[in-house]
Formats: sequence, C-alpha cells, structure tokens
Amino acid sequence: MNTLLNRAPQAWRDIGGLETAEEIAQQPAMWRELSAILRNEQAALTAFLGDCLSNPAQRVILTGAGSSAYVGEIVADELNAAWPAQVRAVPTTSLLTHPELYLEAGAPTLLVSFARSGSSPESLAAVDLVRAVAADARFLNITCNAQGQLARQGADDSKVFNLLMPAASCDRGFAMTSSFTCMLLAALSVLGRDDFAQRLPQLAELAEQALQQWAAPVAALAAQPVQRVVYLGSGPLEALAKEAALKILELTGGRVLAMSNTPLGFRHGPKSALNGDSLVFVFRSSKALARQYENDLLQEVRRDGIAAHCVTIGSGAEIGVAAPAWADAWLAPLWLLMAQQYALHQSAALRLTPDNPFADGTVNRVVQGVTIYRHDEF
Repeated sequence: MNTLLNRAPQAWRDIGGLETAEEIAQQPAMWRELSAILRNEQAALTAFLGDCLSNPAQRVILTGAGSSAYVGEIVADELNAAWPAQVRAVPTTSLLTHPELYLEAGAPTLLVSFARSGSSPESLAAVDLVRAVAADARFLNITCNAQGQLARQGADDSKVFNLLMPAASCDRGFAMTSSFTCMLLAALSVLGRDDFAQRLPQLAELAEQALQQWAAPVAALAAQPVQRVVYLGSGPLEALAKEAALKILELTGGRVLAMSNTPLGFRHGPKSALNGDSLVFVFRSSKALARQYENDLLQEVRRDGIAAHCVTIGSGAEIGVAAPAWADAWLAPLWLLMAQQYALHQSAALRLTPDNPFADGTVNRVVQGVTIYRHDEF
C-alpha cells in the first residue's frame, strides 16, 4: 500500500491534512529544484551583491515574521562569522517598533526579507521603512510567491533582487514547512561561502532516508498523549527549537503547549514547566563542545524523572541519520523534518484538520488585522 508519512494519502485527505503531509514529504525534491534555480541565478546574484559582504561597514539585516524570522535567526551567526559585513537577524516585528535600534541612516544596508506569501503587512512595511531611513539600501527578497506584493513591488527596481523559491514550496497548508527549509537553504547558499551545488543534492538524499526511516517511529511517538512539549537546541539550533515548538502550537491549535530554550538556559527557570505529561526533544549539535552540555542536561532530566520522555534528534541520536560534520545551520532543515512530522501527527491525534487548524479564523495563514504606523510620527 502506498503510504505518506505512515498513513495512506486518502487517510490524510479524509482528515484534512493531505496538503501539509505532501508539503513535508516533498522537501527533498524541493531542495534539488532549489539547487537548479540557484545555479541559474548565480551570476545575476553575484553581480547584485557585488563585494558588499566583504565591506565591514555593510549592514545585512535578515528579517521576517514568525517562522520567517526564525529562518534568519538560524543562519545569521553562520553568515556573520563568514564575512566582514555585519550580519544580524531582526524580525520585522521588532524592526517596525524600534527602528532606531537597528537602522543607521548613513550605513549601507542590505535587507534580506524571507516571505512565504510576500503579502504580510509587516514584510511590506519593513521594506518601506528601510527605504525611508537608510540612504544606501538594497533589498534581497527570498520568497515563495511570485505573485506576492513583496515580489511584485520590486520587480522593476534595480535595488531589488527577487529570488524565487520553487513554486510548490509556497505551502498551501497553514503551517510553513517546505517554504521554511527552502528559504533557509537559499540564504546559506547565496550569502554563505559553502558549495551549495554539492551540498543541496547530498542533503536531499539524507532527507529521503530520514523521511523513510522516521515515519513509523515519529508517528508512534506522536500517538502518546502529552500536554507539554519542549524543544532544546544550542547555537543555530536554538532558533530551530523555536520553529519546532511553533509547529506544535500551530498544528494542535494551541492544545499542546510548546516551548523552546537552550540546554544550558533550560535550567534557569524554564525546567520548572516539566511534569509527567511532558516530552523533551534535544537537537544534537555537530559541535563537540555543545554536545557535552547537551549530554549533561539529558542525564539530569532523565535522572530526575520529571518528564515522560526525553528524545534526541541529530547525527548519532535516537532519531537521526549519519550526516556529514557540517555546520548546524546546514543540518537544521534535516532535523526539522522530524519536528514537522511530529506536529502533523499530533494534530491528527487531536482530531483537528492539520491543513487549517483554526477553522474559526482566529489565526490566519497570512496575518491579518495589523495596523502599520509611520516611524517618523512618534
């Protein structure tokens, strides 16, 4: 029988989860398609970026809202360490409220916007804000929607480069899945120094293995009722933990509470959230030093017996595949496949409709109800 993430496709269709299941499973194919797109765009991107990343005065702001903001947070430190330019992640939701903390009128600024739909009000307002404040500003839009307002308004502007993700990565389901990993890998590929033409196909092969090997155990894990889920990760994986926790909150409609932290930070108060109905996931870093701290936290939680389960994810972990010793930012999309599946199965176990967990419209696929205020009127 043909199965999709441990269920028949028709079974996913019957519960309103087929789109999300397909979008999780399609990611290896999306990453291969992304590699071809990037090869085609490489010369134009190189010309657009010039030597800006080699300029210590250059400001590079990675921005987005919600999941799109976490894309920037995962890759920011990796990119900042690779170049003289100043690279930082600033969510649009912070940029709009406190622009004076992040923007400098005289500094050359590259705003890198991550956007699935390209039509959220904060994304559009952040571009307008940077145009108004930074005299020497350019814009790299990494987006999944060629028809979104973000892509359309920059189509004929020489200071804007629209880097479009594979069309199928513009997720139809509520939760960002393939859109997230495509934008993350695109940022590492075009703004980093690594050979994406070699890495993306290899990562896609590992993802295919992972999707096959993890389907049954992740479904079985999600069948066990929990009240609280905690994701822990260090370095770039801290932001991955945020995204994984958000997937639980979104796809369960908030019925399963989720939180994220670092293995070291978790002891400083957040550990008090654990009880007998809690599940702790730890994303395992590729860095030996970080893994030592992770080991200590794992031993402590297991010894104290204050959570129902404690599960590791990563190379050599309880849920993992044998991955190369790449930087954590590059491996983050691989480990996220587990968290996406777990959230999907939890949604199904709660008898929700994963493709739209908020049928009452209280939370929307593209955020609504945001009023944008001019920064220079206050």
